Amino acid sequence: MAETQSKGLIGRFLAASPDSVGKTLVIAVGVCLLASMIVSTAAVSLRPVQEINKKLDKQLNVLQVAGLYQPGSDVAEAFKAFEPQVLDLQTGQFTDQFDAASFDGRAAAQDPELSRALDVDPAGIGRQSRYKTVYLLRDDAGALDKVILPVHGYGLWSTLYGFIAVEENGNDIFGLQFYQHGETPGLGAEVDNPRWKSLWSGKKLHDAEGILQITVAKAQGPAGPDHHIDALAGATLTSVGVDNLVKFWMGEEGYAPFLAALQAGEF
Repeated sequence: MAETQSKGLIGRFLAASPDSVGKTLVIAVGVCLLASMIVSTAAVSLRPVQEINKKLDKQLNVLQVAGLYQPGSDVAEAFKAFEPQVLDLQTGQFTDQFDAASFDGRAAAQDPELSRALDVDPAGIGRQSRYKTVYLLRDDAGALDKVILPVHGYGLWSTLYGFIAVEENGNDIFGLQFYQHGETPGLGAEVDNPRWKSLWSGKKLHDAEGILQITVAKAQGPAGPDHHIDALAGATLTSVGVDNLVKFWMGEEGYAPFLAALQAGEF
């Protein structure tokens, strides 16, 4: 009886006019379900590839900010020159509590056990992970050459994610690179302009008294040219955002304890 009823329903559906409301709705729902299944399957199957590409892009940016990237080179192979370490921001020392190769600082920033809400938040990040993965680069003799520090903060339209490369003395900047942002093309997006990025090389974070002086601004301040980066033309709020995020991460709430340890030659 059930089989007969089923055949009757299918038969009536097939016999119905193509313009009927019922047939149109059934076909539309069926197409939507099929499309959603295809999209879901594609998303799941492509996720591992996307994660690999995301990892390679971050590695590429680390290589670039350290001045090691050669076009056409094997990014994963070249990245082996770096020694990743998970840094405890409060102590300025490395911790073996996490696997440095897989530790996710962004996820940690959302974990109440691993992060803190910021009362004073010039970088506009809301919460700050207590731990960050940093990348050490050593010379052939094993001596520390550079340290790559991840930074992020809000610009005009988006959160900018990037790296600052600092020399082994913990004070001289080698370079700055952003790998993700949504700033205005031709204005705030000029943070990607090689000419502007080149302005950072050789600048100093602190003055002779150890006071953090690095500044992104239109006019040079009293600290002098060693600590000044020209603001982006026509992108005042993005420039302010970069200034805020650099000062935050290089300050006491960020890498200051670690930078002091670098200056003391502890690594």
